[in-house]
Amino acid sequence: MSGKEGRAGLRARIDQVSRWARSRLPPGARSLVGILLLLGGLVGFLPVVGFWMIPLGLVLIWFDIAALMRGLRRRRGGVR
Repeated sequence: MSGKEGRAGLRARIDQVSRWARSRLPPGARSLVGILLLLGGLVGFLPVVGFWMIPLGLVLIWFDIAALMRGLRRRRGGVR
C-alpha cells in the first residue's frame, strides 16, 4: 500500500467514525471517547491500539469544543 492510499483510507475511516459519533454519541461522551482514543494512541506502538487513534480522538474532542464555542458566541451576541 502506498502512502497516498494509506492516507486516503485513514481519512475515509476517520470520516466514517466521526459521522457515527456525531449522530450517536452525546456531547460529553464524545469528549470522553476522544480522550480515551488519545491516550490509546500514545501507546500506538503496542498491538491492537495504534497511532490512528490520535487524529480520531482529536476530531471527536473538536466536535464538542466547536459546539461550546458556538454557544458562547451566541450568548455574547456575536454570532459568526
